[in-house]
Amino acid sequence: MPALIPTDFTATVTWLGIVESDDRTALLATPRDAVDLTFEGLAGSVHGGRIRPSCSRVVAQHPKGTPIVNERQISILSEEELAQIADRMGLARLNPARLGASIVIKGLPDLSLVPPSSRLQGPDGATLVVDMQNRPCHLPARSIESVEPGKGKLFKPAAEGRRGVTAWVQREGRLALGDILRLHIPDQPAWPHQGTARRV
Repeated sequence: MPALIPTDFTATVTWLGIVESDDRTALLATPRDAVDLTFEGLAGSVHGGRIRPSCSRVVAQHPKGTPIVNERQISILSEEELAQIADRMGLARLNPARLGASIVIKGLPDLSLVPPSSRLQGPDGATLVVDMQNRPCHLPARSIESVEPGKGKLFKPAAEGRRGVTAWVQREGRLALGDILRLHIPDQPAWPHQGTARRV
């Protein structure tokens, strides 16, 4: 019996980019018309690879720098959520390149809240597995500050809960601007003890 439900929710790819430099003071993705998804992630991306060093996001599970599986190969953002962040920052728009984005999509409501382990599947079968909601960090803030003085510090609070999701490649393929991604969600119901576990 299938464990994932194909839904009628779809999204259009409106922006693609690759972070090619590991200069952490100038987070910047290079826009592309199309990208190749491999089991290593995005071809040419410094965020690719099957293994990554653990970071502060998972320090409760692994000491910082521990080799772990790379579930953060891809950064997916929502055009609608980007507009909300920009509005909260008092900007006309936010350039996704300065957020180190891999993919920006339009038309999927509340991208940042889709269930972990959901799939986004492209026209040729290329499939991304959503790991979890991304967290705002200081790197995009620095990059934004370099072109919008005084605005960088506003990024983290404005992006809270709207930073999109990270994902990894389950099936290789190619994505191009204008492609339609279909959302597939796990058929598993929400865990009823989640509030207690979070100590809410």
